[in-house]
Amino acid sequence: MVLQVGNEFPEVSLKYVPYDAASPEACGLPQVLDTKKDFAGKKVVIFGLPGAFTPTCSAQHLPLYVAQADAIKAKGVDLIVCVSSNDFFVLDAWGKQNKVNGKIIMASDANGELGRATGLSLDLSKLGMGSQRLARFAAVIVDGKVVHLSVEPNPGEVAVSGADSILAAL
Repeated sequence: MVLQVGNEFPEVSLKYVPYDAASPEACGLPQVLDTKKDFAGKKVVIFGLPGAFTPTCSAQHLPLYVAQADAIKAKGVDLIVCVSSNDFFVLDAWGKQNKVNGKIIMASDANGELGRATGLSLDLSKLGMGSQRLARFAAVIVDGKVVHLSVEPNPGEVAVSGADSILAAL
């Protein structure tokens, strides 16, 4: 199944390391983000990308969400979630490098569960990045239902899944 507007967002367990303002450089313990339970009754922006520390993701995708996080939340969004195929410790480090500071949950889909459940996975093994990477996408989820979805036709570009596109959709 490929995720579409009108679908229920699939139930998967993603992992993330919560931001701790008291110890911003510490590496905390991973927590579970249950998309069924934690998205229930909330308006969520979730954006997926192929990999942390990659050129497009680091220069064009994540930094614009960090810069626009307050504007996105001002539109009634309860959670902003960045999800990637990297492990949760890598995503924690990437979030720290980009000064996410708790504005965005940096969630891991290292086992490819979300990619498989949504049909939004890529085989980037020809590029040496593995066969289970997430497609570049952005979605708005309201009480578990997909109300907006944009998937990049070219995973090396941010044309329809960036923060400005999500702000316009909200």
